[in-house]
Amino acid sequence: MRRGHGAGVGLDERPEADAVPVAPRPDPLRTEFPFELPRGYVDGSGNVHRSGVMRLATGRDELVPLRDDRVRENPAYLSVVLLARVVTRLGTIDDIHAGIIENMFATDVAFLQDLYRRVNQEGHTRAGVTCPSCQHSFAVDVAGGRLGES
Repeated sequence: MRRGHGAGVGLDERPEADAVPVAPRPDPLRTEFPFELPRGYVDGSGNVHRSGVMRLATGRDELVPLRDDRVRENPAYLSVVLLARVVTRLGTIDDIHAGIIENMFATDVAFLQDLYRRVNQEGHTRAGVTCPSCQHSFAVDVAGGRLGES
C-alpha cells in the first residue's frame, strides 16, 4: 500500500533523531568602539571633549602613515597619524586630524594607543584588573563610561 501526501509522518513531524542541530549565530562584528578620555581634549575655545568613537583599523590605515613625511622624519609620529585616522569623533568634533591628537594630554594619547591595541589586536576593550583591597580579580571595559556608570 502506497502512502499519499496526507498520510504518515509529515515533513514538520520528523522524529527527534533526524533533527539537525543549528549552530548559534555568531555575534555581529563590532567595528566602532565608544570611549571616554581620562582628561579630555581642550579645543581652541576652551571646550573639553571627553567622549569619542574609535573604529577598527584597516590595512590601509596602517600602511598610509608609513608614506607620511612626518612619520619618515620621526617614526614616533606614526601613532599620532594612525590615531587621527581611526578616531572618528571626539565630543562634537567630527574632523579628527593629527593636530588634534598632537594637542591632547599625554595620558589621553596613551589611553587611545592602548584602546587601539586592544580593539585591533585582541578584539575587545576588556582588561583584567584586581581589587587592591580584597584581591578579587574581574574584568572592566576600558572604553566604557565613567566610574560608577554601567
